[in-house]
Order: sequence, then structure tokens, then C-alpha cells
Amino acid sequence: MPPLRRSRAKALAATGVVRERRDPLEDEARFLRSWFERPLVTGAVTPSGRMLARTMASYVDPRLSGSVVELGPGTGPVTEALIRRGVAQERLVLVEFNPDFCELLRRRFPRATVVRGDAYNMRETLAGTLSEPAAATISSLPLFTKPLEQRLELLNSAHDLMLPSAPFVQFTYAVVPPIPARCQSGSYTASGSNRVWLNLPPARVWAYRRP
Repeated sequence: MPPLRRSRAKALAATGVVRERRDPLEDEARFLRSWFERPLVTGAVTPSGRMLARTMASYVDPRLSGSVVELGPGTGPVTEALIRRGVAQERLVLVEFNPDFCELLRRRFPRATVVRGDAYNMRETLAGTLSEPAAATISSLPLFTKPLEQRLELLNSAHDLMLPSAPFVQFTYAVVPPIPARCQSGSYTASGSNRVWLNLPPARVWAYRRP
């Protein structure tokens, strides 16, 4: 490894960003295999790009107390962005269904809490895990593979487990939001990012808060 990359890797290890170095090509291969095996569960054929991960993490205030829950972290690109944002590994609760990804996440983020389970059933999956309301929920789940009623149930469940005004952050490749404005009915406020054109495919991030 060149000296500059070696020193950078040591610096990241010292901050606890990752224990196992992430290889983007290997991660893409993992995602592609997972997509072929379970396309409706994995949703994407590649992990979130760095700019998309950074945009999602930017909605999290690391100064707030409580855990940060990540749904569908996959190989951990958004997890890494959250740590770079200033969220301590110990505060991260990573909910992943794929057992291979769970094992990988435990190696890469040994101080985070990795929960294997159904992210769409948050109350049961996280029962006994959160000691206080969460500061944010970050989702990379393929919401458009689920009916609108199930998407709304996930949004409500997430907010029931979070601090008031904490964000539920979701990205989508679609041009429309995952929760239509007609379904918010004053229960939520929504804000959307600019489209992240550098991601493949381009994506947009939405943040939902209870007023």
C-alpha cells in the first residue's frame, strides 16, 4: 500500500471508522449476488455511492443523544458516512436481514450493534435494544417494493421510537417521494435533497419529521 494510503488507513482505524477495509469492487459483487438471490429484499444492485451516503448522513445531528438506527445498511457505506459525520460507533444500531451482510458489518464496525431481523417490523425487531428514544432513523430499504400502507406503517413505527422532530431519512431512485404528500395530512413534514447525480443510478434523499 502506498505511504499516503497507508497513513490514511491508520488514521481511520484510530477513529474507529472501520476495522476491515472496504473494497468497493468486492462490495458491488456482494450486492449483485444478493440482488440475484433476493431482488425484492436487496432492492439495489450496488451499494450507495459516497456522495449519496454523505447526503443521507448530513440529516443526522451527532450532538443529539440516543441511538442512530440504520435500516438495510448492506455493506456499510452509509454507516461509514455516519461515523465520519461524528456519530460514535457505539450509538449505531444496524438492522439488516441478510446474514452475510450482518457478519460483514460486525467485522467492519465491531462497536456498533448489529441486529439481524425484519426492518419493516421495527417494534418487534428492536424490542429491548433501544434504552432511550433514537436520534434518527436512516433507511436504505427498497420502499417502492412495498405497498403504501406498509411504507406508512414503517414511518409511524420509526417515529414512535425516536425523539420528537428526529428525522426518518430515506433515499429513492424514483422521481416521486416514497411517502406521497397526500398521505402526510399534517402528520409529517417532508424535505427533499437535490438529486445526487454522481450516484449510480442518480438518487434523491427525503427526510420526514413529525411537526
